[in-house]
Amino acid sequence: MTAHSEPLDSVLATVGETPLVRVHAAPDAVPVYAKVESFNPGASVKDRIGRYMLEAMLDRGDLAPGGTVVEPTAGNTGIGMAIAAGQLDLEAVFVVPEKFSVEKQRLMAALGAEIVTTPTDDGIPGAIDRAYDIAAERENAVVPEQFSNPLNVEAHYETTAPEVFDALDGAVGAVVAGVGTAGTLMGLARYAREQDPAIHVVAVEPEGSEFATLLGGDSDDRDYLIEGIGTHDPERNELFDPDLVDEVRQVSDRAAHAELKRLATEEGHLVGSSAGAASVAARRVAEAIDGGEIDAPADSVATVFPDSSERYLSKDIYGSFEDWSEHT
Repeated sequence: MTAHSEPLDSVLATVGETPLVRVHAAPDAVPVYAKVESFNPGASVKDRIGRYMLEAMLDRGDLAPGGTVVEPTAGNTGIGMAIAAGQLDLEAVFVVPEKFSVEKQRLMAALGAEIVTTPTDDGIPGAIDRAYDIAAERENAVVPEQFSNPLNVEAHYETTAPEVFDALDGAVGAVVAGVGTAGTLMGLARYAREQDPAIHVVAVEPEGSEFATLLGGDSDDRDYLIEGIGTHDPERNELFDPDLVDEVRQVSDRAAHAELKRLATEEGHLVGSSAGAASVAARRVAEAIDGGEIDAPADSVATVFPDSSERYLSKDIYGSFEDWSEHT
């Protein structure tokens, strides 16, 4: 839990400074540490961009006081932006593909946001298009657009990354993180490269996602169950910079699901499928460093656990893989 020694004026002051916790299933010689983002007030890493982006847009005049933000989101960004919007006297509308977690939609609504759902088959690209249509129809409305807004990357460069490096006294050998908008990984990667260009940077995506093609790799474009990361249309994910990434590692739905269950039963982490995927990839990278397959400047791996499994209980996330597949 975020440690504060004095009373705070707003819930926004509790965003960030989340714990960095060791993943004990990794090699002892190359420990893996995960930034546990469920300790944010909205229980996800997206609280960081919710606060950072809206405050910056207000400061720059991109967003007028009392205005409306319209954002396409799988849910966590909506929750983070809804928290920030409520405290900054802004209205919020979120466009969510139908397949995504009902819990997230209910939380956004509880925070005062309006929810617009779009067909599952249209995916995030369809939600993006609908968000711009809605903003054009309303007065004083803007689309922050987490998929293309550099403030998304800047939020993690200014907050998440320094927290990780400070906690490890700069001794980071590899950075491993899931990519959806790519904001988290790009912020971490940019900061890491400034500390030591030799730090190994790994993007994590589900099998079936298409980020690997941007680094010349192969990908079998197909549906996947892991929520919050991956893309079927990498050209829409404008923040991803291949020059900052050493490799893309794909993780199967089955491996991510098995790992999120292991993290709960063995290590006490209640996390979602994107954290399961990040943990699988981070452990594999640590094993590669330990075995001499990856030359890293330090014997440690940093990753991010983006959110909580409580967001996905209606999808039977702790059931069998088949039950989870059926409900997702």
